[in-house]
Amino acid sequence: MRHTEGLIHGFLVVRTLEGKALADGQMTQDAQGDRVTNHLIFRFKDGSIYEDTTVFSQRGTFRLLSDHLSLRGPSFKQPVDTSINASTGQVKVRYTEDKGKEKVIAQRMELPPDVANGLLFTLMKDVKPSAPRTTVSMVATTPKPRLVKLAILPQGDEQFTIGSFHHKAMHYLVKVEIGGVTGFLARLMGKQPADTHVWVLGGEAPAFVKAEGPLYVGGPIWRIQLASAGLF
Repeated sequence: MRHTEGLIHGFLVVRTLEGKALADGQMTQDAQGDRVTNHLIFRFKDGSIYEDTTVFSQRGTFRLLSDHLSLRGPSFKQPVDTSINASTGQVKVRYTEDKGKEKVIAQRMELPPDVANGLLFTLMKDVKPSAPRTTVSMVATTPKPRLVKLAILPQGDEQFTIGSFHHKAMHYLVKVEIGGVTGFLARLMGKQPADTHVWVLGGEAPAFVKAEGPLYVGGPIWRIQLASAGLF
């Protein structure tokens, strides 16, 4: 762990790649000792809600304690509520089928210490740009929970400007790697999950700049970026 996390209150926007605004977002984070709670919410213009609450520790390394993700509304294929207790390995997925019937999947999984649900943007700020490849684990729900790997690959610096200030951001490619026969069949059938691109401002105080990728498994490619404040 190169940097410790603290208080955050930031504002985000979700757009299509063509620039159409879809949702307004807000991220808050509070640190009590080595225990950090991060809350991210996106409110879509069609009434949909994406809400993720992540609790993690930072004792020399970031380690997930719990994650609760809720997707509801017409922007998502189906309503899904996922809870992960990383300490016990208990994973619960509550979802609604096409016919409106609610189902629950509850199972105990062997979760590795690098499981990163709800932690991706935090981890991206801590990745060493000089490392050719960094991997973490993630529980993907389809809706059945499955453990996959995320490979984080630096693509090089890219310049951007904010007003008269010029900066460089490291561009990372994040690839989902599904192991075994399932992964082979996914590639064979063209169902390999889409890549995510993330840009991070480097230096002594790394910061998230933007991301382009699916917000949920099988979802469309959207852009998440910092929101600009309105006049008041």
